[in-house]
Amino acid sequence: MYERLKIGVLALQGDFERHLYQLTALGASGREVRLSKDLSGLDGLIIPGGESTTMNNLIDRFSLRQELSAFVKHKAVWGTCAGMIMLATRINDSTIEPLGAIDITVTRNGYGRQVFSFFTDLNLTLGDKNVIVPASFIRAPLVNKTGDAVAVLAKYDNHPILLSQGNCLVSSFHTELHSDKTLLKYFIDKFVLPAQALQPTNGI
Repeated sequence: MYERLKIGVLALQGDFERHLYQLTALGASGREVRLSKDLSGLDGLIIPGGESTTMNNLIDRFSLRQELSAFVKHKAVWGTCAGMIMLATRINDSTIEPLGAIDITVTRNGYGRQVFSFFTDLNLTLGDKNVIVPASFIRAPLVNKTGDAVAVLAKYDNHPILLSQGNCLVSSFHTELHSDKTLLKYFIDKFVLPAQALQPTNGI
């Protein structure tokens, strides 16, 4: 059912290979995005976890910022962990220039450094379904504030961890490190497919 979809994964740094693997497992066409031309024709984009300061620097080194900023404002995008940081409007680190796709304020490593990383099962309500999703919190960002247009889809320890606004989905945690594809399917069904129906796919 996803055979015609072309979904990119920002492949400058981080765990992009796991996202590509899961896209292929679902039957979608995954594409590594390193240059602005790689965004052309995509139906959606995933910005993976990794090291947000390094990712920020590489976006500029590869001259991606202008095209990437335009893409995430108009097409489906999902940011996990560091991807959430890059898609936020405000962060607690002035050395990073976020893309501003979702009206949230985040703190880098808000759940602690690497030694405090943890795994848990999350009970999520996605649309009309209640599902249990395995999740890893690895130097995860903490959401401090959300704008009025932001939907909080899930919380952990009373903090938002899964949020959306318009065409943008963000999660503090990783699911791609596990075999479960529930959240990836949710992103495709609720964000990529509706956007594809409304917009042409030949270009940004």
